[in-house]
Amino acid sequence: MNLEELTLDIEQHIDVNAPIGEVFDGVVKQFGERSATPDGSPMPLVLEEFPGGRWFRDLGGNTGHFWGTVQVIKPPQLLEISGPMFMSYPAANHIQVRLEEQGGGTRVTLRHRALGLIEENHRTGVNSGWQNYLVRIKSHCE
Repeated sequence: MNLEELTLDIEQHIDVNAPIGEVFDGVVKQFGERSATPDGSPMPLVLEEFPGGRWFRDLGGNTGHFWGTVQVIKPPQLLEISGPMFMSYPAANHIQVRLEEQGGGTRVTLRHRALGLIEENHRTGVNSGWQNYLVRIKSHCE
């Protein structure tokens, strides 16, 4: 294996025609109560909004998947989460969502970096998956 096969580094952004505070709230909701799969099916995620808070998929009855820990939360500009995410194998992930006021709206930049034995379906799927998140944030905030 070479380094490229062991790493993932993607960055995407979207411009949202809404104030930064509303967009940050939309980001938090999309990572939590509004989370959905790309086909629109609900995906019950919980995001605890404080440093050290958990991000997890709640399947009910004390079952689910731990996705990460809130590393940084600085409303309305920054959310960082680190953990295994949706990868149930040896991998470390870091997601950074940065918001910047721009021309009466807000630019949302999402960067996902990972290190580990990353499966090919995850390597290719994260691009469309994160784009779906960003589009959903935009549609909920505008």
